[in-house]
Amino acid sequence: MPTYDYDLVTIGAGSGGVRATRLAATYGKRAAVVEEYRVGGTCVIRGCVPKKLLVYASRYSEDFVDAAAFGWHVPHHEFNWQTLIANKDKEIARLEAAYRRNLGAAGAEIFEDRAVLRDPHTVHLLKSDKTITAETVLIATGGRPWIPDSVDGGDLAITSNEAFHLEKLPHTVMVVGGGYIAIEFAGIFVGLGARTTLVHHGDEILRGFDREVRTQMHHELQKRGVDVLIKSAVASIRREGARKRVRMVDGTEHLVDEIMFAVGRRPNTMGIGLEHCGVEMNERRAVLVDKYSRSTQPNIYAVGDVTDRVNLTPVAIREGAAFAETLYNNAPTTVDHADIPTAVFGTPEIGAVGLTEDVACAKYKNIDIYRTAFRPMRATMSGRDTQIFMKIVVDADSDRVLGCHIVGEAAAEMIQCVAIAVKMKATKADFDATVALHPTAGEELVLLRTKVKATA
Repeated sequence: MPTYDYDLVTIGAGSGGVRATRLAATYGKRAAVVEEYRVGGTCVIRGCVPKKLLVYASRYSEDFVDAAAFGWHVPHHEFNWQTLIANKDKEIARLEAAYRRNLGAAGAEIFEDRAVLRDPHTVHLLKSDKTITAETVLIATGGRPWIPDSVDGGDLAITSNEAFHLEKLPHTVMVVGGGYIAIEFAGIFVGLGARTTLVHHGDEILRGFDREVRTQMHHELQKRGVDVLIKSAVASIRREGARKRVRMVDGTEHLVDEIMFAVGRRPNTMGIGLEHCGVEMNERRAVLVDKYSRSTQPNIYAVGDVTDRVNLTPVAIREGAAFAETLYNNAPTTVDHADIPTAVFGTPEIGAVGLTEDVACAKYKNIDIYRTAFRPMRATMSGRDTQIFMKIVVDADSDRVLGCHIVGEAAAEMIQCVAIAVKMKATKADFDATVALHPTAGEELVLLRTKVKATA
């Protein structure tokens, strides 16, 4: 029986990889993780965590204005980008240190290197020119942002990776994309004072979300000053002094300080040797895995965004934990990818769980829709033109709540709690039987009684 240096070598120290490696080490396995950049991965280092810190910063611009209606006099305020970024970097460094500390405490080893598979059991570390072997290899390399090759001068654009490290806040910025990251950064930039344009090639932003949520968010972005251009795309970018001239496919042009592409992420599988190890990938180069995250090579597994199943950090963590439980704790565990709550941390926020109206109508015979839109209590004093939108999708035959969709302040916090009910297959009658908590926005979720649309 062959002897290996490690029971497990994980390639990628993001959320999923760290959880799997730490648990494996906790269960007494010789475990190591290889990471070429920083421990923590996309979410902690250059994704959800720093992004939400910037979202918090951007919302203060509205808070200062709204405060006047509540008796606060703020005679002078100014924003300093360098202070924000320095404090953000300090917090990210703290979190990275915690990730490293937890791995070490569990007994796992960290290699700060670039890993390339030579065969299913052999990992070559490029920087140190060292080779290690493993009984099991876990691919947890996540995803990477990209800029379409069709854009002439695309190398002049930035992605979210670089946006977190800009030396100064751009006065004018164009964000290209219509998904989570694009919406969030459009809100960040405009909230911090930049003149912001959002460009999306599709008919509406936020593909995959409920259509009424998409429309609501579009209007909210416009109210906050974002110039939203749909059915539009960038053809070319060229330098013009210190700025960038962006030419659109329709011939119109924009002169901006920065242009940021946020057109999705691709599985980060290039250059790590998977092709030579019997690991099959799909057309997007995502690793194909079974319900236990095992690839077509029996000793190679993959978790997180690199598998392109549900690309959310908590899902990667669940998949990493399930992998470790299955292999190293004699507890075969799968991850249920249904009814996963998600949030877009724009301003306002979006929270969603379960089926959209259109998907529900396609899957079920009879659907009831409950919907409301109202001015939040805070806005009744401040006068701000904004609304909270809520929608509940119900299977009329069983009364089960199939989905819930919210746009507005604290939508993410509300949807996390609602997700428990949806996962438990709660009915609309269960919602109705719950006493409202007043005065809150969330109380509307248990007060909705009138069907605004029924499909049959």
